[in-house]
Amino acid sequence: MKADLRGNAAHEVAIAGPSKPSDRASIRRTNLGLVLRLLRDSGPRSRARIAADTGLPRPTITNLIAELVELGLVREGRSERDGSVGRPGLSVEIDGRSICGVGLEINVDYLAAVALSLRGDVAFERRIPLDVRAAGPEAVLDAVAALVREAEAAVAASDARLVGAALAAPGNVDITTGRVAYAPNIGWREVAAVDELRRRLGRNAPPLHLENDAKLGAIAEYLVASAADIHDLIYVTGETGVGGGIITGGQLMRGARGFAGEIGHMPLDPGGRPCNCGRVGCWETMVGLGALLRHAADPDDPVHDPSLDVESRLADLRRRADAGDVRTLAALDRIADDLGLGVALLVDILNPRAVVLGGWFAVFADYLLDRVREGVARRVMAADSGGCEVLPSTLGFTAPARGGAYLALDAVYQDPSATAR
Repeated sequence: MKADLRGNAAHEVAIAGPSKPSDRASIRRTNLGLVLRLLRDSGPRSRARIAADTGLPRPTITNLIAELVELGLVREGRSERDGSVGRPGLSVEIDGRSICGVGLEINVDYLAAVALSLRGDVAFERRIPLDVRAAGPEAVLDAVAALVREAEAAVAASDARLVGAALAAPGNVDITTGRVAYAPNIGWREVAAVDELRRRLGRNAPPLHLENDAKLGAIAEYLVASAADIHDLIYVTGETGVGGGIITGGQLMRGARGFAGEIGHMPLDPGGRPCNCGRVGCWETMVGLGALLRHAADPDDPVHDPSLDVESRLADLRRRADAGDVRTLAALDRIADDLGLGVALLVDILNPRAVVLGGWFAVFADYLLDRVREGVARRVMAADSGGCEVLPSTLGFTAPARGGAYLALDAVYQDPSATAR
């Protein structure tokens, strides 16, 4: 059986927590979720194989599949032989085209939204350039609420429905209260993001969740990495701030109060620049987007303009690097050296199988990776970097919003029968 992100017992990212069967109805919900997660993570298979993989009796599997088909969550596919004599059985696969979750991201320079079906198809995607710090929480949450409405309309137009929304926010977030506790790069402190969104969206608001942006990015990246049998990784965001999401043994590491992963505020340069958090010499002052722009361009250069889309500004810098611009290349070399320093410390402490570089780091991966890898190999105490690979993200700036969409859809896998309500 293929080990993948969210479904088998050995490597499952528990997003909303497992169901706890206490009566016949909850046992049935648990079994429905078990079958649905198996199909999601291990691909289409016959009823006989599902029975063998789950350990449930064949008649039970037949009834569970019939219910999932009626709910529109699975469908029958091609014929499949399971090694037994007789007619081949029809495989069963995830359907869920009528079910979508939306992920939203608040970043320093933009807002983003993506709606995904249960099969992972994109039903809606949009990014809006915005100076979030200057706009303030009220205006930002107004814009986020408008994105939710726009996504919901697009999903409805495709004959699907939205089952939930999850907001990715930078900094320290309290997922139990839905509050952004402290996000220095956008100037937010104790903002009741979920309650405020719910108030704006009214009584018909979909279920709303809040999570740290890097943690959601890590979940999305793990969807990709787990296919290569990688189940211990650190996702490092390359934004104005630098954050981290840590997956260990297939589990998202949250820490005692959910704040694990604030790697951007490791003080690596005691004599360095002031950080938005109030300290000096934090790693993000050395390798964040602000550092790249500061080293590569004068303050009046258009690449510093936060009203312009961040990817267009990075594309401009990319063109300069490709043309051999000395200042841009020197800036990338400096960033790569400082990036290698911080990554090496993380590898020494956590010994991941991979470190995935996302955000703007992925845009310049071919300029950064060799130098970062060399720096990591030179500094990590264990031979061969402790078995760690430094890899570029394949999702880029979309990872946090995609992770939010997966979080929004997680409720379906916890209780598939709830989709009928």
